[in-house]
Amino acid sequence: MTGEISSVIGGKQAAGGTDYDSINPSRVDEVVARIRLADAETFSSACRTAAAAQREWARVPAPVRGRVIASIGRLVEANAESLARLVTREIGKPYAEALGEVREIVDTCDFFLGEGRRLYGQTVPSEMPDKNLFTFRVPVGVAAVITAGNFPVAVPSWYLVPALLAGNAVVWKPAEYAAASAEALYRLFAASGLPDGVLNLVFADGAATFEGLEAALDEGTVHKVGFTGSTEVGRRIGELCGRHLQSPCLELGGKNPMVVAADADLDLAVEGALFSGFGTAGQRCTSLGTAIVHESVHDEFLGRLTRALAAAGIGDPAGDVLCGPLLDHRFASRYEEYLGWIQPHHRVVSGPTGRITAGNPRGDFTGEGGLYYHPVIVDGVRPGDRLFLEETFGPIIGVTSFSTLGEALELANRPGYGLSSSVYTTDPATAFRFREGIGAGMVSVNNSTSGAEAHLPFGGNGRSGNGSRQSGMWVLDQFTRWQAMNWDHSGRLQKAQMDVVEIVPDVNFRL
Repeated sequence: MTGEISSVIGGKQAAGGTDYDSINPSRVDEVVARIRLADAETFSSACRTAAAAQREWARVPAPVRGRVIASIGRLVEANAESLARLVTREIGKPYAEALGEVREIVDTCDFFLGEGRRLYGQTVPSEMPDKNLFTFRVPVGVAAVITAGNFPVAVPSWYLVPALLAGNAVVWKPAEYAAASAEALYRLFAASGLPDGVLNLVFADGAATFEGLEAALDEGTVHKVGFTGSTEVGRRIGELCGRHLQSPCLELGGKNPMVVAADADLDLAVEGALFSGFGTAGQRCTSLGTAIVHESVHDEFLGRLTRALAAAGIGDPAGDVLCGPLLDHRFASRYEEYLGWIQPHHRVVSGPTGRITAGNPRGDFTGEGGLYYHPVIVDGVRPGDRLFLEETFGPIIGVTSFSTLGEALELANRPGYGLSSSVYTTDPATAFRFREGIGAGMVSVNNSTSGAEAHLPFGGNGRSGNGSRQSGMWVLDQFTRWQAMNWDHSGRLQKAQMDVVEIVPDVNFRL
């Protein structure tokens, strides 16, 4: 065990709280860290601390804040292997994926370190003489950031880095089951020289967090909420923020479609489906939900995918495997509910289902001591099935067929999520028609539904979010507000739309 971990507010450890054990899902008897979970008052207190610290942080010149972000990037890079090993141990993510996740923090820092010199406003021409118009980006104030644990360090960086760069203070509430990874990332941020109180770390359960957030919003000490998690909880947070006339940044679930056209490179499509369906044990918001395959290649695609999955490694995430265990007991229980959605008209083509045990092994692998589950491919899903319509957070994908691109698009959009999507085709016209017709915020052509680069906008629509975007320059719209200024040096009051010189044309002129 790495020791006992508690919240950090204003640079100091918070006292009190109830115990929670973060476990290693590969060996559930191993406790990675014991967490002291805070109450609602601790969360709202952290928001008050952040509000006091934010005013001074906002006065630090933006290019200097950019240098702090650069330091964070270098610190993470220097500690990449240690941080990745901790992520693998705490949530069971294969080490290669965990190392890629840590790399994403570095990429995010590398992008935003220069944005400190590019928080551009504009000089706008006035309609009147001796008058200048300007726009400025200003920080929103305090951001309350609540993140899930399937990407325990990369996704938080999408919020923390731009929020801090823009001059905000942050109260960050990570997932309890990934607390050790979060605490390690916090320490790397703190080592960059951030003043006390600018970044605060609060460990709490969902109920205490919501109560504390509600109190902070009532007090006016939170000005932006960022949330990554389920659609159900996202709705509640959106309703709470709406009462305070705030627009949160919501990154929610997905039921991400992959359309495989008749002319697709099937080997490439299978590779993409395998990674996006079963990487991180299917526990990504961008994981493949349903493969929608043209009827002429359906059987061939399904056969190749089934064989590829059978050959893939499942097991110890420290090794070279496609996927390891589920994140935590709560996700294992929920996944078993999803397996109950398999209906008699479905055809499970991947073999056994359920937890991998000595009595239900995967080849020679018995999954001893871990939350390992058989990856599942279900053919014959229908548009009215729960398995087709709802997010299934775990290693299970559905397969169905289509005859026309219009039908494929209708199927792809039907669940009402709108996060990620993919189309495999060798026809540019099909690719562009798919892009025009899909409701997802992200589209991949001949690539998986999972995987985003740090300088592209990340986010979804519909049940996947409220249209907000993370990553790249677009996320700055979440953590800054536009301020307009007019400066009249004419020495007299000039009234807009009233004291405007009019040049009159001869509207009756004809050649």
